[in-house]
Amino acid sequence: MDKLIHGLASDSTVRVMAAITTDTVREAVRRHQTSPTASVALGRLITGTLLLGSSLKEFDRLTVKIESEGQVGNLVAETVADGKVRGYIKNPLADLPQRTGGAFDVRGIIGKGMFNVIRESGFELGLHREPYKGSVPIESGEIAEDFAHYLMKSEQIPSAVLLGVLLQPEAPFVTSAGGVMIQMLPTADPNIAVMIEDTILHAPQVTTAIKEGASAEDLLKMMLGVIDYEILGEKGVKFECNCSFDRAVQLIASLGKTEVQSMLEEDKGATMTCGFCSTVYTLDENDLQRILEKENS
Repeated sequence: MDKLIHGLASDSTVRVMAAITTDTVREAVRRHQTSPTASVALGRLITGTLLLGSSLKEFDRLTVKIESEGQVGNLVAETVADGKVRGYIKNPLADLPQRTGGAFDVRGIIGKGMFNVIRESGFELGLHREPYKGSVPIESGEIAEDFAHYLMKSEQIPSAVLLGVLLQPEAPFVTSAGGVMIQMLPTADPNIAVMIEDTILHAPQVTTAIKEGASAEDLLKMMLGVIDYEILGEKGVKFECNCSFDRAVQLIASLGKTEVQSMLEEDKGATMTCGFCSTVYTLDENDLQRILEKENS
């Protein structure tokens, strides 16, 4: 099972997170039937969102949205405290030839735009607290750098972010996926930041290490080198949507009596597809009739 860990390093002056997300990204790719380049983009965003939301509390929700001016359109990932994550991609077939060296041109399909982070608390309890929203221009389109840019500009946290998705050459099948996020707290020694930067520079690629069997903690060790750390928590992560047939019924009902009546008379039913997970919900004539009866009662 995929796993996410978070902790502190260097006498609690550095916040650290690491995750293995291979199965999670694989499921997202399967559901959205993404092209190779779009698979890498969506996988990086999902992994980065899980890392950024590693210490969410119960009933919290974190959403990261990339408003892209490139061919991929909008990209969204959303996670909650128990490690569930889901993702949306407007154009799952967006693709470009690989760059020199075999790298996927994620930067090319994203282009310019905005990188947005929304933090909500109490949403499942029906509490309507004002969410925290932070936005910065897309820094590079490579996504890992955009997470780091957001943390520095919007939250004033110098960070190192590594996100990777490795696909097998023959098809867009996810071989390995994961990432590491290291945040320097205000009390951190600048020399520690230099040490971490140098260690990361000489460390193996995240996806290569995962493919060879590295755990989330192994990834942390590789990026921190000799710096001591303490794991404060870990949890399983997986791709899971909170959509349901009941929610589909509620959404159709919200369109109003006239629209539902039209669906019943003209189409003899209704179909709704969840953008986050591509699950299709079909309402037959009886379902629509029950909606109308409830509206009339």
